Amino acid sequence: MADFGGSDLDAFRAEAREWLEANFPKSLANAPMAMIPGGEALSADGKLWKQRMADKGWGAPTWPTEYGGGGLSGAQARVLLQEMARIGAENPVAGMGTSMFGPTLLEYGTEAQKRRHIPPIVRGELRWCQGYSEPGAGSDLASLQTKCVDMGDHWQIDGQKIWTSGAQWADWCFCLVRTDTSKKHEGISFVLINMHQPGVETRPIKLIAGTSPFCETFFTAARAEKDDMVGPLNGGWTVGKRLLQHERSGQGGGRMMAGQDVVSLAKKYVGLDDKGRIADADLRTRIARHQIDAKAHGLTLARAAAEAKGNINPSATTSVMKNSGTWIGQEKAELTLEIMGAQGLGWDGEDFSREEREAVRTWLSGKATTIFGGSQEIQSNIVSKRILGLPDTTQNS
Repeated sequence: MADFGGSDLDAFRAEAREWLEANFPKSLANAPMAMIPGGEALSADGKLWKQRMADKGWGAPTWPTEYGGGGLSGAQARVLLQEMARIGAENPVAGMGTSMFGPTLLEYGTEAQKRRHIPPIVRGELRWCQGYSEPGAGSDLASLQTKCVDMGDHWQIDGQKIWTSGAQWADWCFCLVRTDTSKKHEGISFVLINMHQPGVETRPIKLIAGTSPFCETFFTAARAEKDDMVGPLNGGWTVGKRLLQHERSGQGGGRMMAGQDVVSLAKKYVGLDDKGRIADADLRTRIARHQIDAKAHGLTLARAAAEAKGNINPSATTSVMKNSGTWIGQEKAELTLEIMGAQGLGWDGEDFSREEREAVRTWLSGKATTIFGGSQEIQSNIVSKRILGLPDTTQNS
Protein backbone atom coordinates (compact mmCIF):
# COMPACT_ATOMS: atom_id res chain seq x y z
CA MET A 1 0.00 0.00 0.00
CA ALA A 2 3.03 2.26 -0.23
CA ASP A 3 1.56 3.74 -3.39
CA PHE A 4 -0.82 5.87 -1.35
CA GLY A 5 1.72 8.08 0.35
CA GLY A 6 5.27 8.53 1.57
CA SER A 7 7.80 11.31 1.43
CA ASP A 8 8.93 10.42 -2.10
CA LEU A 9 5.40 10.72 -3.46
CA ASP A 10 4.85 13.91 -1.51
CA ALA A 11 7.99 15.35 -3.10
CA PHE A 12 6.84 14.30 -6.55
CA ARG A 13 3.40 15.80 -5.95
CA ALA A 14 5.02 19.13 -5.12
CA GLU A 15 7.19 18.88 -8.24
CA ALA A 16 4.22 18.01 -10.47
CA ARG A 17 2.07 20.77 -9.01
CA GLU A 18 4.79 23.37 -9.53
CA TRP A 19 5.41 22.28 -13.12
CA LEU A 20 1.71 22.21 -14.00
CA GLU A 21 1.10 25.63 -12.48
CA ALA A 22 3.94 27.05 -14.56
CA ASN A 23 3.18 25.27 -17.84
CA PHE A 24 -0.56 24.63 -18.15
CA PRO A 25 -2.38 27.44 -20.01
CA LYS A 26 -5.20 28.60 -17.76
CA SER A 27 -7.47 29.16 -20.78
CA LEU A 28 -7.69 25.38 -21.20
CA ALA A 29 -9.02 24.65 -17.72
CA ASN A 30 -11.85 22.07 -17.94
CA ALA A 31 -11.81 22.28 -21.76
CA PRO A 32 -12.08 18.92 -23.58
CA MET A 33 -8.96 18.18 -25.63
CA ALA A 34 -9.28 14.48 -26.47
CA MET A 35 -8.12 13.68 -29.99
CA ILE A 36 -11.08 11.34 -30.47
CA PRO A 37 -13.89 11.94 -31.32
CA GLY A 38 -12.94 15.32 -32.71
CA GLY A 39 -11.00 16.38 -35.73
CA GLU A 40 -10.83 20.02 -34.76
CA ALA A 41 -7.56 21.92 -34.87
CA LEU A 42 -6.06 22.82 -31.51
CA SER A 43 -5.94 26.44 -30.39
CA ALA A 44 -2.61 28.20 -29.93
CA ASP A 45 -2.72 27.39 -26.21
CA GLY A 46 -3.69 23.81 -27.01
CA LYS A 47 -0.66 23.42 -29.26
CA LEU A 48 1.57 24.95 -26.61
CA TRP A 49 0.22 22.59 -23.94
CA LYS A 50 0.73 19.57 -26.17
CA GLN A 51 4.28 20.59 -26.94
CA ARG A 52 5.14 21.10 -23.28
CA MET A 53 3.64 17.77 -22.25
CA ALA A 54 5.43 16.03 -25.13
CA ASP A 55 8.77 17.55 -24.15
CA LYS A 56 8.21 16.44 -20.56
CA GLY A 57 7.08 12.96 -21.62
CA TRP A 58 4.04 13.18 -19.36
CA GLY A 59 1.55 12.48 -22.15
CA ALA A 60 2.67 8.86 -21.62
CA PRO A 61 3.96 9.17 -18.05
CA THR A 62 4.91 5.54 -17.35
CA TRP A 63 6.51 4.77 -20.71
CA PRO A 64 10.32 4.38 -20.89
CA THR A 65 12.31 7.57 -21.29
CA GLU A 66 14.32 6.10 -24.16
CA TYR A 67 11.18 6.31 -26.31
CA GLY A 68 10.19 9.76 -25.09
CA GLY A 69 7.98 8.69 -22.18
CA GLY A 70 8.00 10.11 -18.68
CA GLY A 71 9.57 7.11 -16.95
CA LEU A 72 7.31 7.56 -13.91
CA SER A 73 6.15 4.80 -11.60
CA GLY A 74 2.49 3.85 -11.50
CA ALA A 75 2.09 5.68 -8.20
CA GLN A 76 3.70 8.84 -9.58
CA ALA A 77 1.47 8.68 -12.66
CA ARG A 78 -1.62 8.55 -10.45
CA VAL A 79 -0.40 11.59 -8.52
CA LEU A 80 0.14 13.41 -11.80
CA LEU A 81 -3.43 12.64 -12.89
CA GLN A 82 -4.73 13.90 -9.55
CA GLU A 83 -2.83 17.15 -9.90
CA MET A 84 -4.00 17.59 -13.49
CA ALA A 85 -7.61 17.02 -12.41
CA ARG A 86 -7.18 19.57 -9.64
CA ILE A 87 -6.53 22.36 -12.16
CA GLY A 88 -8.85 21.05 -14.89
CA ALA A 89 -6.06 19.87 -17.22
CA GLU A 90 -6.48 17.06 -19.76
CA ASN A 91 -3.82 14.97 -21.41
CA PRO A 92 -3.37 16.66 -24.83
CA VAL A 93 -2.00 13.52 -26.49
CA ALA A 94 -4.63 11.13 -25.11
CA GLY A 95 -6.09 8.73 -27.64
CA MET A 96 -5.85 5.17 -28.87
CA GLY A 97 -2.13 5.54 -29.37
CA THR A 98 -1.46 6.16 -25.68
CA SER A 99 -4.25 4.08 -24.14
CA MET A 100 -4.30 1.00 -26.36
CA PHE A 101 -1.74 0.58 -29.12
CA GLY A 102 1.34 2.03 -27.44
CA PRO A 103 1.25 -0.18 -24.32
CA THR A 104 0.70 -3.24 -26.54
CA LEU A 105 3.57 -2.35 -28.85
CA LEU A 106 5.89 -1.87 -25.88
CA GLU A 107 5.17 -5.46 -24.91
CA TYR A 108 5.04 -7.21 -28.29
CA GLY A 109 6.81 -4.96 -30.78
CA THR A 110 10.34 -5.27 -32.08
CA GLU A 111 12.90 -2.68 -31.06
CA ALA A 112 12.69 -1.15 -34.53
CA GLN A 113 8.89 -0.91 -34.30
CA LYS A 114 9.10 0.77 -30.90
CA ARG A 115 11.67 3.29 -32.12
CA ARG A 116 9.52 4.05 -35.15
CA HIS A 117 6.06 4.36 -33.59
CA ILE A 118 6.33 5.14 -29.88
CA PRO A 119 8.01 8.61 -30.02
CA PRO A 120 5.39 10.06 -32.44
CA ILE A 121 2.64 8.80 -30.12
CA VAL A 122 4.26 10.47 -27.12
CA ARG A 123 4.53 13.71 -29.07
CA GLY A 124 0.92 13.51 -30.26
CA GLU A 125 1.99 13.70 -33.90
CA LEU A 126 -0.05 10.76 -35.23
CA ARG A 127 -3.55 9.45 -34.63
CA TRP A 128 -4.42 5.76 -34.47
CA CYS A 129 -7.64 3.83 -34.99
CA GLN A 130 -8.65 0.25 -34.26
CA GLY A 131 -9.56 -2.26 -36.97
CA TYR A 132 -11.24 -5.08 -35.06
CA SER A 133 -15.02 -5.49 -35.53
CA GLU A 134 -16.54 -6.43 -38.87
CA PRO A 135 -20.17 -6.61 -40.05
CA GLY A 136 -20.08 -10.37 -39.42
CA ALA A 137 -17.61 -10.40 -36.53
CA GLY A 138 -18.64 -8.43 -33.46
CA SER A 139 -18.87 -10.31 -30.18
CA ASP A 140 -17.42 -13.33 -32.01
CA LEU A 141 -14.42 -11.33 -33.12
CA ALA A 142 -12.41 -14.40 -34.14
CA SER A 143 -14.84 -14.89 -37.05
CA LEU A 144 -13.25 -11.92 -38.83
CA GLN A 145 -12.67 -12.32 -42.58
CA THR A 146 -10.52 -9.34 -43.64
CA LYS A 147 -7.75 -11.06 -45.60
CA CYS A 148 -4.05 -10.35 -45.45
CA VAL A 149 -2.06 -12.02 -48.21
CA ASP A 150 1.72 -12.31 -48.47
CA MET A 151 2.71 -10.60 -51.73
CA GLY A 152 6.42 -11.24 -51.32
CA ASP A 153 7.70 -7.76 -50.50
CA HIS A 154 4.55 -6.58 -48.66
CA TRP A 155 1.17 -7.63 -47.25
CA GLN A 156 -2.06 -6.97 -49.17
CA ILE A 157 -5.22 -6.35 -47.14
CA ASP A 158 -8.77 -6.71 -48.48
CA GLY A 159 -11.94 -6.51 -46.41
CA GLN A 160 -14.19 -4.34 -44.28
CA LYS A 161 -14.11 -3.13 -40.69
CA ILE A 162 -16.85 -1.34 -38.79
CA TRP A 163 -17.12 0.88 -35.69
CA THR A 164 -13.57 2.08 -36.36
CA SER A 165 -13.54 5.09 -34.04
CA GLY A 166 -11.89 8.16 -35.54
CA ALA A 167 -10.87 6.38 -38.74
CA GLN A 168 -11.68 9.47 -40.80
CA TRP A 169 -8.96 11.38 -38.89
CA ALA A 170 -6.48 8.56 -38.25
CA ASP A 171 -3.00 8.29 -39.73
CA TRP A 172 -2.55 4.61 -38.85
CA CYS A 173 -4.73 1.61 -38.01
CA PHE A 174 -3.81 -1.35 -35.81
CA CYS A 175 -5.78 -4.15 -37.38
CA LEU A 176 -6.64 -7.81 -36.88
CA VAL A 177 -6.58 -9.68 -40.19
CA ARG A 178 -6.91 -13.25 -41.39
CA THR A 179 -3.68 -14.81 -42.65
CA ASP A 180 -4.82 -18.45 -42.48
CA THR A 181 -8.34 -19.47 -43.52
CA SER A 182 -7.96 -23.05 -42.25
CA LYS A 183 -7.92 -22.02 -38.58
CA LYS A 184 -10.00 -19.61 -36.52
CA HIS A 185 -8.09 -18.02 -33.64
CA GLU A 186 -4.72 -19.34 -34.82
CA GLY A 187 -5.21 -17.85 -38.30
CA ILE A 188 -5.28 -14.19 -37.22
CA SER A 189 -2.41 -11.70 -37.39
CA PHE A 190 -1.94 -8.15 -36.07
CA VAL A 191 -0.81 -5.63 -38.71
CA LEU A 192 -0.32 -1.88 -38.93
CA ILE A 193 -1.89 -0.10 -41.90
CA ASN A 194 -1.09 3.39 -43.14
CA MET A 195 -4.46 5.09 -43.58
CA HIS A 196 -3.13 7.59 -46.14
CA GLN A 197 -3.17 5.37 -49.21
CA PRO A 198 -5.57 4.80 -52.15
CA GLY A 199 -6.67 1.37 -50.90
CA VAL A 200 -8.33 2.77 -47.75
CA GLU A 201 -11.82 4.31 -47.66
CA THR A 202 -13.68 5.51 -44.57
CA ARG A 203 -17.39 6.30 -44.27
CA PRO A 204 -18.48 8.03 -41.03
CA ILE A 205 -21.60 6.67 -39.32
CA LYS A 206 -23.75 9.43 -37.85
CA LEU A 207 -25.03 8.49 -34.41
CA ILE A 208 -28.07 9.57 -32.43
CA ALA A 209 -25.91 11.99 -30.41
CA GLY A 210 -25.30 13.96 -33.61
CA THR A 211 -21.62 13.09 -34.04
CA SER A 212 -19.77 10.60 -36.23
CA PRO A 213 -16.96 9.09 -34.15
CA PHE A 214 -17.46 5.65 -35.74
CA CYS A 215 -16.80 4.65 -39.33
CA GLU A 216 -17.11 1.88 -41.83
CA THR A 217 -13.63 1.24 -43.20
CA PHE A 218 -12.91 -0.53 -46.48
CA PHE A 219 -9.55 -2.00 -47.51
CA THR A 220 -9.10 -2.71 -51.22
CA ALA A 221 -5.65 -4.01 -52.08
CA ALA A 222 -4.31 -1.90 -49.21
CA ARG A 223 -0.62 -2.27 -48.47
CA ALA A 224 1.28 -3.00 -45.28
CA GLU A 225 5.04 -3.42 -45.24
CA LYS A 226 6.52 -6.73 -44.13
CA ASP A 227 7.80 -5.16 -40.91
CA ASP A 228 4.33 -3.77 -40.10
CA MET A 229 3.23 -7.06 -38.53
CA VAL A 230 3.34 -7.01 -34.73
CA GLY A 231 4.03 -10.39 -33.17
CA PRO A 232 4.39 -13.61 -35.16
CA LEU A 233 2.45 -14.60 -38.27
CA ASN A 234 -0.89 -16.10 -37.15
CA GLY A 235 -0.13 -14.98 -33.59
CA GLY A 236 -2.28 -11.86 -33.66
CA TRP A 237 -5.05 -13.19 -31.43
CA THR A 238 -2.76 -13.08 -28.39
CA VAL A 239 -1.61 -9.54 -29.23
CA GLY A 240 -5.18 -8.43 -29.94
CA LYS A 241 -6.49 -9.77 -26.63
CA ARG A 242 -3.80 -7.93 -24.71
CA LEU A 243 -4.74 -4.70 -26.45
CA LEU A 244 -8.38 -5.21 -25.45
CA GLN A 245 -7.29 -5.48 -21.83
CA HIS A 246 -5.58 -2.12 -22.12
CA GLU A 247 -8.72 -0.69 -23.76
CA ARG A 248 -10.98 -1.98 -20.99
CA SER A 249 -8.58 -0.72 -18.36
CA GLY A 250 -9.08 2.79 -19.75
CA GLN A 251 -12.85 2.37 -19.96
CA GLY A 252 -12.97 1.27 -16.34
CA GLY A 253 -11.05 4.33 -15.16
CA GLY A 254 -12.15 7.86 -14.51
CA ARG A 255 -12.57 8.75 -18.19
CA MET A 256 -16.05 7.19 -18.39
CA MET A 257 -17.19 9.05 -15.29
CA ALA A 258 -15.79 12.46 -16.14
CA GLY A 259 -18.02 15.47 -16.52
CA GLN A 260 -19.97 17.89 -14.40
CA ASP A 261 -20.38 17.45 -10.65
CA VAL A 262 -23.97 16.30 -10.05
CA VAL A 263 -24.14 17.81 -6.56
CA SER A 264 -23.27 21.28 -7.86
CA LEU A 265 -25.74 20.83 -10.71
CA ALA A 266 -28.50 19.79 -8.29
CA LYS A 267 -27.88 22.86 -6.14
CA LYS A 268 -28.12 25.04 -9.25
CA TYR A 269 -31.15 23.50 -10.96
CA VAL A 270 -33.14 21.91 -8.11
CA GLY A 271 -32.18 24.20 -5.24
CA LEU A 272 -31.80 23.67 -1.50
CA ASP A 273 -34.31 23.21 1.31
CA ASP A 274 -34.35 25.19 4.55
CA LYS A 275 -31.68 22.88 5.98
CA GLY A 276 -29.26 23.44 3.10
CA ARG A 277 -29.90 20.05 1.50
CA ILE A 278 -30.86 19.30 -2.10
CA ALA A 279 -34.57 20.04 -2.11
CA ASP A 280 -35.73 16.77 -3.71
CA ALA A 281 -35.32 14.03 -1.08
CA ASP A 282 -35.51 11.13 -3.51
CA LEU A 283 -32.99 12.74 -5.86
CA ARG A 284 -30.77 13.46 -2.88
CA THR A 285 -30.76 9.77 -1.97
CA ARG A 286 -29.93 8.63 -5.51
CA ILE A 287 -27.11 11.17 -5.83
CA ALA A 288 -25.65 9.89 -2.55
CA ARG A 289 -25.91 6.31 -3.80
CA HIS A 290 -24.18 7.30 -7.05
CA GLN A 291 -21.38 9.01 -5.14
CA ILE A 292 -20.89 5.91 -2.99
CA ASP A 293 -20.69 3.70 -6.10
CA ALA A 294 -18.22 6.06 -7.78
CA LYS A 295 -16.06 6.25 -4.65
CA ALA A 296 -16.06 2.47 -4.24
CA HIS A 297 -15.07 2.10 -7.90
CA GLY A 298 -12.20 4.56 -7.47
CA LEU A 299 -10.94 2.85 -4.32
CA THR A 300 -11.12 -0.54 -6.03
CA LEU A 301 -9.05 0.81 -8.91
CA ALA A 302 -6.46 2.09 -6.45
CA ARG A 303 -6.42 -1.21 -4.56
CA ALA A 304 -6.01 -3.22 -7.76
CA ALA A 305 -3.13 -0.98 -8.80
CA ALA A 306 -1.44 -1.38 -5.43
CA GLU A 307 -1.87 -5.16 -5.46
CA ALA A 308 -0.32 -5.35 -8.93
CA LYS A 309 3.07 -4.71 -7.25
CA GLY A 310 4.62 -2.92 -10.18
CA ASN A 311 3.12 -5.07 -12.95
CA ILE A 312 2.11 -2.48 -15.58
CA ASN A 313 0.09 -4.97 -17.65
CA PRO A 314 -3.67 -5.24 -17.06
CA SER A 315 -5.34 -8.49 -16.10
CA ALA A 316 -8.80 -10.00 -16.49
CA THR A 317 -9.93 -7.72 -13.64
CA THR A 318 -10.16 -4.97 -16.26
CA SER A 319 -13.44 -6.62 -17.29
CA VAL A 320 -14.82 -6.02 -13.78
CA MET A 321 -13.76 -2.39 -13.84
CA LYS A 322 -14.99 -1.86 -17.40
CA ASN A 323 -18.50 -2.94 -16.42
CA SER A 324 -18.45 -0.96 -13.20
CA GLY A 325 -17.02 2.23 -14.71
CA THR A 326 -19.38 2.33 -17.68
CA TRP A 327 -22.46 1.61 -15.56
CA ILE A 328 -21.55 4.44 -13.19
CA GLY A 329 -20.89 6.76 -16.13
CA GLN A 330 -24.31 6.04 -17.60
CA GLU A 331 -25.95 6.56 -14.23
CA LYS A 332 -24.26 9.94 -13.91
CA ALA A 333 -25.53 10.99 -17.35
CA GLU A 334 -29.06 9.95 -16.38
CA LEU A 335 -28.89 11.93 -13.15
CA THR A 336 -27.51 14.97 -14.94
CA LEU A 337 -30.40 15.01 -17.38
CA GLU A 338 -32.97 14.54 -14.63
CA ILE A 339 -31.45 17.35 -12.56
CA MET A 340 -31.54 19.77 -15.49
CA GLY A 341 -35.11 18.86 -16.34
CA ALA A 342 -36.38 20.40 -19.57
CA GLN A 343 -33.12 22.38 -19.85
CA GLY A 344 -31.29 19.07 -20.18
CA LEU A 345 -33.16 18.19 -23.36
CA GLY A 346 -31.97 21.13 -25.45
CA TRP A 347 -30.32 20.32 -28.74
CA ASP A 348 -29.58 23.77 -30.14
CA GLY A 349 -30.40 27.45 -29.76
CA GLU A 350 -29.74 30.30 -27.37
CA ASP A 351 -32.30 29.07 -24.85
CA PHE A 352 -29.81 26.40 -23.73
CA SER A 353 -26.29 26.80 -22.37
CA ARG A 354 -23.31 24.88 -23.72
CA GLU A 355 -23.29 22.57 -20.71
CA GLU A 356 -27.00 21.84 -21.21
CA ARG A 357 -26.53 20.98 -24.87
CA GLU A 358 -23.58 18.76 -24.01
CA ALA A 359 -25.56 16.96 -21.31
CA VAL A 360 -28.09 15.43 -23.70
CA ARG A 361 -25.36 14.48 -26.17
CA THR A 362 -23.30 12.87 -23.41
CA TRP A 363 -26.35 10.91 -22.28
CA LEU A 364 -27.04 9.65 -25.79
CA SER A 365 -23.45 8.83 -26.75
CA GLY A 366 -22.90 7.16 -23.38
CA LYS A 367 -25.36 4.43 -24.30
CA ALA A 368 -22.60 2.86 -26.38
CA THR A 369 -20.07 2.56 -23.56
CA THR A 370 -21.51 -0.69 -22.23
CA ILE A 371 -21.33 -2.16 -25.74
CA PHE A 372 -18.07 -1.09 -27.37
CA GLY A 373 -14.79 -2.59 -26.23
CA GLY A 374 -16.70 -5.77 -25.36
CA SER A 375 -20.30 -5.72 -24.18
CA GLN A 376 -21.47 -6.17 -20.59
CA GLU A 377 -22.31 -9.78 -21.38
CA ILE A 378 -18.85 -10.49 -22.81
CA GLN A 379 -17.19 -8.95 -19.74
CA SER A 380 -19.42 -10.97 -17.43
CA ASN A 381 -18.38 -14.16 -19.24
CA ILE A 382 -14.71 -13.24 -18.77
CA VAL A 383 -15.26 -12.55 -15.07
CA SER A 384 -17.14 -15.82 -14.52
CA LYS A 385 -14.57 -18.00 -16.32
CA ARG A 386 -11.22 -16.34 -15.72
CA ILE A 387 -11.69 -14.77 -12.30
CA LEU A 388 -14.37 -16.82 -10.54
CA GLY A 389 -13.47 -20.10 -12.27
CA LEU A 390 -17.11 -21.01 -12.89
CA PRO A 391 -17.87 -23.88 -15.30
CA ASP A 392 -18.95 -23.23 -18.86
CA THR A 393 -22.73 -23.67 -18.99
CA THR A 394 -22.92 -23.64 -22.78
CA GLN A 395 -22.07 -27.32 -23.16
CA ASN A 396 -24.55 -29.48 -25.04
CA SER A 397 -27.11 -31.12 -22.78
